[in-house]
Amino acid sequence: MNRLSILGATGSIGQSALDIVRMYPDRFQVKAMTAAYNIQCLAKQIDEFKPEIVAVIDKKQAFELSRLLTGTLRPEILFGEEGYIEAASYKNSDMVLLAMVGAAGLKPALAAIASQKKIALANKETLVMAGDIIMAKALEKGVSILPVDSEHSAIFQCLQGNREKDVKKLYLTASGGPFRKKSFQEFQHISLEDALHHPTWNMGKKISIDSATLMNKGLEIIEAHHLFNVSHKDIEVVIHPESIVHSMVGFKDGSVMAQMGRPDMKGAISYALSNPERLDLKMDFPDFTGLHFLTFEKPDTEKFPSLLFAFEACKEKGTLPAVLNAANEIAVNAFLEKRIGFMDIFRLISKTMESHTRIDNPSLFSIIEADSWAREKAQSLI
Repeated sequence: MNRLSILGATGSIGQSALDIVRMYPDRFQVKAMTAAYNIQCLAKQIDEFKPEIVAVIDKKQAFELSRLLTGTLRPEILFGEEGYIEAASYKNSDMVLLAMVGAAGLKPALAAIASQKKIALANKETLVMAGDIIMAKALEKGVSILPVDSEHSAIFQCLQGNREKDVKKLYLTASGGPFRKKSFQEFQHISLEDALHHPTWNMGKKISIDSATLMNKGLEIIEAHHLFNVSHKDIEVVIHPESIVHSMVGFKDGSVMAQMGRPDMKGAISYALSNPERLDLKMDFPDFTGLHFLTFEKPDTEKFPSLLFAFEACKEKGTLPAVLNAANEIAVNAFLEKRIGFMDIFRLISKTMESHTRIDNPSLFSIIEADSWAREKAQSLI
């Protein structure tokens, strides 16, 4: 029995993970859950899965959750950063699915590592901000970090049975988002509703905007660098609109291995939760004869400068990746609130990064300070 803490239970990743738990109740048991704002959804999940502890964002949400619960077996309800950390390090859990969105996942990730929990990582911002620290602490504690992002899961699967020293290149595929075919001039008139409409994947609002700007892929560049110990020079992003090839690995003998499947996150989630086994998810294979072709294109970095920002941050390291991430979070939130336009997201991130004085080999304290500075700077620019 794999005992789980699911951080971000009401998001798209968390809900897909719970679908897998429903399919295999003899293999998985949910011991801890967290959410931020979707309290009604969390209450229904608690009544169904009966975790022992839950955590929400603040005391008001905790009170609302308590009022909504109908079951006789009620969990302990925690709130705030301390609540999330407790859920991540809960003594009765074996594995933590870290599916929180944004920088809020960093401290729970560190708590999970300190408690020697196996980690299924969907929160890419954790490695973007503090990848060197996270990977070093995981190595020290003997903690496995299994990727949940479909791209990194694909690379992880392609690497099974192969030697790290034989890897020459990583190819991260991207659907291209909803604006792949729009001209640069049309970008000036992109609406929030347009940006939230992803052509292939069903995701939360923040990740949908990140996909529309290709920042999602930018953050994945930095995440891949840390997860697989590969230089930024050996990572390439390719646009693949069909979203059938989830990513590829190139080896020094010229061969390339790809992991393929339908665009459904359950495959990557289940592989992390059940590794090294594979679960029967009753999913269909891609209809290859119906596809006729698979296409690959170079990304347009004039329209999508997020990739350039990410490669710069990955190259320079230090506190710059944390600044990139923080500025992006502020910019995306402002766009979601319709306080800035779509193109302003790129401008805001660029100006924040240009204003930052990078600290090399930063401590965790310095990273958190840089994150706070970038948020204040981005807000002032708005």
